[in-house]
Amino acid sequence: MEQTQDLQVKSFQLVKLLSWTLLVVIIASSLGLSVFLAKHADETLLEKQKEFALLQAENLNHQIYRRFILPTLIGYGKIGLKNTEQMERLDQVVRSTVHSFKVSEVRIYDPDLIVSYSTDKAFIGAEDLGGEFVKKVLESGKPKYEFISKKSTMGLLFDLNMRPGTMLLKIVYPLRSEKSFKINENVIMGVLELTQDITEDYQSVINFERLILFTSSFSALILFATIMAIIRRADIINAQRMAERQQFEKELNQSEKLASIGRMVSGVAHEIRNPLGIIRSSSELLLKRMHESDPVNARILGAIHEETKRLSRTVSDFLDYARPRKIALVTLDPAMLLDKIFMFMESKCAESGIDLKRDYVHGHTVCGDEDLLYRAFYNLVGNAVQAVDRDGTVSVSISNKDNELDIVFSDSGPGFSPEVIDKARDPFFTTKDNGTGLGLAIVSNIVESHKGKLVIGNNPEGGARIRIILPVKKDC
Repeated sequence: MEQTQDLQVKSFQLVKLLSWTLLVVIIASSLGLSVFLAKHADETLLEKQKEFALLQAENLNHQIYRRFILPTLIGYGKIGLKNTEQMERLDQVVRSTVHSFKVSEVRIYDPDLIVSYSTDKAFIGAEDLGGEFVKKVLESGKPKYEFISKKSTMGLLFDLNMRPGTMLLKIVYPLRSEKSFKINENVIMGVLELTQDITEDYQSVINFERLILFTSSFSALILFATIMAIIRRADIINAQRMAERQQFEKELNQSEKLASIGRMVSGVAHEIRNPLGIIRSSSELLLKRMHESDPVNARILGAIHEETKRLSRTVSDFLDYARPRKIALVTLDPAMLLDKIFMFMESKCAESGIDLKRDYVHGHTVCGDEDLLYRAFYNLVGNAVQAVDRDGTVSVSISNKDNELDIVFSDSGPGFSPEVIDKARDPFFTTKDNGTGLGLAIVSNIVESHKGKLVIGNNPEGGARIRIILPVKKDC
């Protein structure tokens, strides 16, 4: 049995492990897909921005050559940006070309990597700004790009209002001549550097990334909550089934044990009952004859007669437990049976200072065997009176709940200890010096034969509390 339970527990633990593993895989794949989509959107935007920046650089190259270089060579014979008029003309051409394209800065480097022009005049004439990046473009004649971010990727995700200039795209483009005016085609005259502010466009990409991450995270959270709820529910159901199975196996073992005991007790009781009956009748006959002639022996015979009567009751208990009679169902009111019991008990309880409380009304009906239920009720009231002994309270209540009759016997005695409650209905288990241990076992059999339940426990304030729950029926 324990090996089967251990196997079930291990199997369920394996299922839980597989569920957790599946959850981790789903969440990881979901987040991985989100990162992939976000990165793809980021790369797509940069490619589009690079294409647009290249068009801007080519257009600016064309405008500078057509509108500044050629007219200057014709008018002045050479280009000298130290000439204020030439510088102003170049600045006008550059600004008119890029003024509506969010270009934050334009620089022109000469072949010696000196800044010969800049929209920021503070950099004109600087010799140390080009670096290897500009030098490679000058040597290879191919444009290069540089993406400049003033914040980390995580910082951008949490920046809900990106300031202008946060994201920049820099293109370094060779300043070429065009075929005209006896100038060879594609002669590199310097390097153009355009710095474009793409913050606004990148903001849309960041918003898209946020949407992807939020959607995937929310979906993963919903999935996580669903799987957790399923696992928790399965865990509860598994625990309930394990408890029910343990209870069923316990009851089955108990039934087998009680059946074996019942067969043994039945055989022994029959063997004892016949000679005991002879001893009882003989002692009763001798007692009548010697009552006056021999008082000493009469007392001895009286003791023998009383003991045989007590043993006869014990044997009857054994037989009642081992072979309960078939019940004869009639419609009855449990309150009527309790009234009879209280009538017989009141005088004895009054002598001991025990207060009998009736917390019930008449009118409740059940289908039951009047003699058996009377015996069960009498047994429980008698046990309660014995438990209280003196100066206490014994009460009985009846209530109708969910089409079931709840009959509660409670007392102010010591109650059941935790180790006794589970054994209280076992046959031959007793805490009394002169008890047989069959009282509650017989009561339990009677209640079960009426399709009822017997619940043994204690009151919160102390004392025993035993409930008999019977189905309410009017037609038997």
